[in-house]
Amino acid sequence: MIRRTLGASLLAALFVATPALAEEVTIGRPIEGGSLHEGRLDMVAYYVPVDGSLLEVTATFAPKAGGDPLRVVMGLANGDSVAFSMPGHQGSPYAFSRSGGKVTVSSGNDVPTREPMTMN
Repeated sequence: MIRRTLGASLLAALFVATPALAEEVTIGRPIEGGSLHEGRLDMVAYYVPVDGSLLEVTATFAPKAGGDPLRVVMGLANGDSVAFSMPGHQGSPYAFSRSGGKVTVSSGNDVPTREPMTMN
């Protein structure tokens, strides 16, 4: 009985000590949607081709606690990547990258972000 309790306690401690893994989705065709649900925001994204070489990516972020959704629209050329956090949600970083006709979106603690910019 003691061995079983100790084993269960050790297993629970491993889950608490393990850092959150990043969530990732790859969008492979125009208008195909992808979504992420890690952290305090739900996110859905899709892209459409524009100007022959750019993919226009639209991502909508909805706070799980309620509130107005936030939307980001960006043009990505082949090989482009960007990482950021949404205003008011600095603990929820997102990364978008393009390779050919695929856009990969990831979220989580492993996403590199820079300090928030201030506008004067």
